[in-house]
Amino acid sequence: MIQRKASAPTLVTTIHPRNKLFVLDTNVLMHDPTSLFRFEEHDVYLPMVTLEELDSNKKGMSEVSRNARQASRFLDEIVSKAIEDIAAGIPLGNSGAKEATGRLFLQTESISGELPARLAAGKADNQIIGVVKHLHETHDKRQVILVSKDINMRIKARALGFAAEDYFNDKVLEDTDLLYTGVRELPADFWDQHGKEMESWQQDGRTFYRVRGPLCGSFMVNEFVFLESEKPFYAQVREQTGKTAILQTIREYTHQKNNIWGIVARNREQNFALNLLMNPDVDFVTLLGQAGTGKTLLTLAAGLMQTLEDKVYSEIIMTRVTVPVGEDIGFLPGTEEEKMTPWMGALDDNLDVLNKTDDEAGEWGRAATRDLIRSRIKVKSLNFMRGRTFINKFLIIDEAQNLTPKQMKTLITRAGPGTKVVCLGNISQIDTPYLTEGSSGLTYVVDRFKGWGHSGHVTLMRGERSRLADHAAEVL
Repeated sequence: MIQRKASAPTLVTTIHPRNKLFVLDTNVLMHDPTSLFRFEEHDVYLPMVTLEELDSNKKGMSEVSRNARQASRFLDEIVSKAIEDIAAGIPLGNSGAKEATGRLFLQTESISGELPARLAAGKADNQIIGVVKHLHETHDKRQVILVSKDINMRIKARALGFAAEDYFNDKVLEDTDLLYTGVRELPADFWDQHGKEMESWQQDGRTFYRVRGPLCGSFMVNEFVFLESEKPFYAQVREQTGKTAILQTIREYTHQKNNIWGIVARNREQNFALNLLMNPDVDFVTLLGQAGTGKTLLTLAAGLMQTLEDKVYSEIIMTRVTVPVGEDIGFLPGTEEEKMTPWMGALDDNLDVLNKTDDEAGEWGRAATRDLIRSRIKVKSLNFMRGRTFINKFLIIDEAQNLTPKQMKTLITRAGPGTKVVCLGNISQIDTPYLTEGSSGLTYVVDRFKGWGHSGHVTLMRGERSRLADHAAEVL
């Protein structure tokens, strides 16, 4: 079985043999067009089949099509600035990417090579594996590695004895267990180690502590710290400089006197979350947690309180990613709001709970409140967000784990003056095919916003929905 391929050019002597040669699959470029510049001092090789597939996928308005067009533009910019022979490789730094010091190699000649008999000749994936095979044979002093987002292609390459890797540069964290939780338990000897030169004062009904010690260097601004003892200590880091930090005691939303729209915090993390949601100085809040931890209920309660009672925001805008769990039921009739209604069952469920908190209102009073609440909550589709600006709005992004980092940036940058953005999600329930816990847009923003003075994050730990839901989350 003879398969015509593009040969690898003879690598010039200026290339150090320790530099790896990465052969990129098309799906890497369509996933992240900037991947060309992410391999530092190593070289990148593109088979002609990759360029053909980029060309085939450039039409359309999907994220994949946009990325294919952007990758083609990057390639055009690099190749157009080539002053030497393309066969010798084109410096990737020509395009202005300072971190990329390697070279880009393109197909320049046709070659004849045999694919293993067990690989079908017509498939583009197998043709790329054939190129990897040829590069292994002709450049035995260099490490040739196939980079692909396609799991089966990597398995096939490894089965044939070739090195193959996933593209990891899109991952914010290799291990999501290391993701910032926004909550830290202090050691039992914290005050012994950090209380020697402590200063404390009262301001606006809160107590502030200036503490110094080794642990203060690792604190994040707006991180919650706690110490469980006979007299529990719950505080929030307000400032952090070197080995000095200022801690501020939090408001206790576990007491009925501080209830938010009739809702009180049932556990420590919910208490922390309400402190962020009710703080007008915090513009961006992220809440992670398993099903039933109260993310949506707490957020809606805080939104209604600040919209209808305190008049901080003019209205609540709620949106979510419309990814079905099972088979899609097809197109939905009606206006934008009517099309979004089936996706907003969580909103209606939580509004029912919040509407029943006022026992004295009676049936008529609750009906009037329900109509008032619905008039101040707008349900919007993500598809029409680009170009919009929200002023004095309480923006809730539900199921945010299904967003890519690029989509998340598009949404958060819609925030105008006086707008608060709250992202809710559970990174263990990702329904989008090409996202993982490490590359989700929700993981991305939690990691990038940590430590900023106007943002906060809490990972909710305990389920409060029902004993059945809690047990199911554990055992299923």
